[in-house]
Parts: sequence; C-alpha cells; structure tokens
Amino acid sequence: MSRKPKKGYFVRGHFVAEGSELDLQLKAELKGTTESSRTDMKRESDELQDLGTELLTLRADLMDRLDLPEKLKDAIAEAKRITNFEGKRRQMQFVGKLMRRLDEEAVAAVRGALDEQRNGSATEKLALHLAEQWRDRLIHSDEVLLQWMEQYPRTDTQQIRALIRQARKDAPAGKEANVAESQGLAPRKGRAYRELFQLVREQMQDAGTEARQEGAERDA
Repeated sequence: MSRKPKKGYFVRGHFVAEGSELDLQLKAELKGTTESSRTDMKRESDELQDLGTELLTLRADLMDRLDLPEKLKDAIAEAKRITNFEGKRRQMQFVGKLMRRLDEEAVAAVRGALDEQRNGSATEKLALHLAEQWRDRLIHSDEVLLQWMEQYPRTDTQQIRALIRQARKDAPAGKEANVAESQGLAPRKGRAYRELFQLVREQMQDAGTEARQEGAERDA
C-alpha cells in the first residue's frame, strides 16, 4: 500500500512538510513575527516604557536640553500632575507609546541625561576632584596657599587660614591613622576639613561663573 505523499515544498534543497515546525517557523519569519523577534520587540518596548517613567524624575535643566517632541513633554508634565493611580497608569502608557516613536539618537540623548542626573557630568566630577586636590594640598603646605590666593584673590584670607589650621589640628595622629588604615577604615575628618572643601568649591564655582560672564560680554 503506497503512502500518500506529504504536501510541502523545498527550501535550499531540503523538503519542508506543510504544518511542520520548520514550516511554521519559516512562515513566521516571512511575516516578521518569530518568537525571538516578538521577544526583542517586547523587551525594547518595556525599556522605553521604563525610560519614560524615569523622565518624570529628570531635572528641569536636563529636560530643557533634550530635543523631545512637545507632545511627549506635555504628556510627561501631565503625568506628573496626575495623582490617581489608574489615571497615572494610563497616562504612562501613553508616554510609553510616544517614547516608542523616538529615533535612536533621541533615545540615546534621554539615556545620557538620566545617566548624568544619576552620576553627575564628567565636568562636575572633574571640578569635585580638583577641589579635593586643592583642599589636601592647602592642608599639606603653606606655600600652596600663596598659589591659591593668586588664582582666587577674592577668597577671605582669614577664613581660609583658620580652616587650614583647624583641619591640621583635627587630622588624626600618625598612630591613629595607621590603626584606621589597618582596619580598613577611612581616617576621621573634622568639621574644618569639610568646610575647607566647601569654601574651595564655592570659590572655584564663582570664578568659573565670572569667566563665563566675561566671555559672554566679549562675544556680545
């Protein structure tokens, strides 16, 4: 008794039976609806939805720097105003829908702004690092104070001298510092140490602001 031939077709020399797993997979690929593609699309959609949710917490100055569609900005502003749980959930779904319309460049900009808010910009990190270096050098050597006053002449000389003297007094003695280091602990720092850093940081910020203002006036 002869078997009834299976219905199917050949792909690259291989027979594919209709209704088989391979047949279903090939047909799904032609439609662009493979399981893997659906999974990728779902994951990307969820990520954009999460980004939209995070945008609600973005600082105003960082938000203003983003070149986002006004419709999306308005939707985010509206979501911030809504307090009803179900209303907010629906609004965030709308925000997610608008997020999925953004191009790759806009999405990258959003990620960058959120990362800057979480970790600080490279410029801010560098400024903090320089302030820490100045503070430590001022405590270590009197000569550094002369260098500081040359660069930042508006600093209150009496105040900074007093903070330096007190920070040196508060510094742990050699034995105490060695014990803390052996225990994996950071040496104890006094109030003057922190206030000296704050003073240095403020003077550097003020000088930077003045420099930018002078540059703007020259360009005007």
